[in-house]
Amino acid sequence: MQRHRKTSENRVAAAVPYAFLIGVAVGLAGCGPAAEQPAPEQPAAPASSVVAYEGARLIVGDGSAPIENGTFTVDDGSFVEVGASGAVAVPEGASRVDLSGMTVIPTIVDGHVHMSTTRDELIADLQRRAYFGVGAAISMGSDDLETPLEIRDEAIPDAARFLSAGLGITSPEPGRRVVHWVTTADEARQAVRDEAARDVDMIKIWVDDRDGQYDKLSPEIYGAVIEEAHANGIQVAAHIFSLEDGKGLLRAGVDVFAHGVRDRDIDQEFLDLVAERPEVVLVPNLPGRGVPTDLGWLAGTMPDEQLQALQATEADPAAQEAHGIQARNLARLSEAGMIVAFGTDGNTPWAPHVEMEDMVEAGMSPADVIVAATRNSAAALGLADMGTIEAGKSADFVVLEANPLDDITNTRRIASVYLRGVEVDREGIRSRLMN
Repeated sequence: MQRHRKTSENRVAAAVPYAFLIGVAVGLAGCGPAAEQPAPEQPAAPASSVVAYEGARLIVGDGSAPIENGTFTVDDGSFVEVGASGAVAVPEGASRVDLSGMTVIPTIVDGHVHMSTTRDELIADLQRRAYFGVGAAISMGSDDLETPLEIRDEAIPDAARFLSAGLGITSPEPGRRVVHWVTTADEARQAVRDEAARDVDMIKIWVDDRDGQYDKLSPEIYGAVIEEAHANGIQVAAHIFSLEDGKGLLRAGVDVFAHGVRDRDIDQEFLDLVAERPEVVLVPNLPGRGVPTDLGWLAGTMPDEQLQALQATEADPAAQEAHGIQARNLARLSEAGMIVAFGTDGNTPWAPHVEMEDMVEAGMSPADVIVAATRNSAAALGLADMGTIEAGKSADFVVLEANPLDDITNTRRIASVYLRGVEVDREGIRSRLMN
C-alpha cells in the first residue's frame, strides 16, 4: 500500500477554509456590502493520450476482407478500437493522423532466421528488421551460451522483438557450426533439458545428411527430442530435406517444419499424415528462384557496390529445379489446408519481401501470404498479442504507399513502421545501413 504523504500543496489546501472564514467575518463587520468575487476558472480538460489513425485501407491480417476506409485508435502501445471510419469512437482531445490513400498491414513475423550473437550486433539486426517492417523474429538454433537471451524481455527502441530456439540439436557435423551434437537418445534428452533451462522459445533439430556427408538423426533420437521437449512444454521445429524424414517426423509429433520437403514432390501419404495433424505448421523458406532479380527497390539501404554485387546474378537451372519442387509442394499443402507460416533463414533483413513474392509465385494469393507472414507466424511462435490489427493487441503495424493485395511487391513501398505504438526512426536506421 502506498503511504499518503501530506505535501505543501495539502497543507495549503487545508489552510484555505480558515482563511476564507476570516475574510467572511471581516466583510460582514464592514459598513458596505462585500465585493463580488469572480467565478473561479475551470481547469482545462487534459489532452487525450489516444492517437487515431484515419482513412487507410486496413488489412487486418486474419484473411478477412480489407476495411477500405478504416480508422483505428492506439493508446499505451496497444490497439484500442479498429473498424470503418465513422464507426470507431475517437475520444475528445485525441491526436489524429491522416492515412488517406495508404494501406496498413500488421508487422511481419519472421519465423526462421539466424542472427548475430553479441548484444550490439543483435540489436542492430533487430533494428534493421524493423526498418523493413518486421515486428518479431526467432533465431533458429544458432544462439550459444554467450548470446544475450535477456534481450527477449526488453522493449528496445526501433527494434523488432527477439525470440530464440537456443542451440539446436543434430548429429555430429564436423566442419559445420557446433550445436548440440548427439548420437544417443539419452544425449538428445539432455540437450533438450539444457535448452529448457535457458527458457528457449522452441527446440530446433536438423534431420539432414547434407548430401550424404553425415549420419542424420535417427527416428529414435528425434523421437526422444520431441517427447522430452513436449514434456517441458516446448514445441519442436525441424529442418528437413527428404520426404521420408518429413513423414517420420509427422508420425513422431513434430510441431513445425522449418523447411518444406526438398528432395521430391510430396505424395498422397504425406498429405494424409498432414491431415491427421492439422495443428502442424509449415515455414516454407523457399530457395532462390534461380533467375535474375531486380533489387533496385533496395537502393539507399546499402552501399551501391553491395547492391550491384547482389544484382549481378545469372540464371541457374539447378536452383530453378530446386525452387520448383518446393514451390509445388507449398502450393499443394496450402491448397490442402495446412497452416502456412513464414520464415526466411539466414540474416538478411529485407528477405521477407522477396519470400512473400516467391510464395505468391508458387501459387498462394497475396491475401494468404500476408496471413502467413503475420497472424499464422505470430501464432506459431506463441505471440498472442501480435499478428493482427485487433483491439487489445500490440500496436505493431506498417503503413504502405500501395495495396499489396494488388501486387505483393507493394509490401516494399513502406511509408512508416510502428512498434508498440511508436513510429520507428527509419531514417536513423537507414543512415546506419549505408555504413
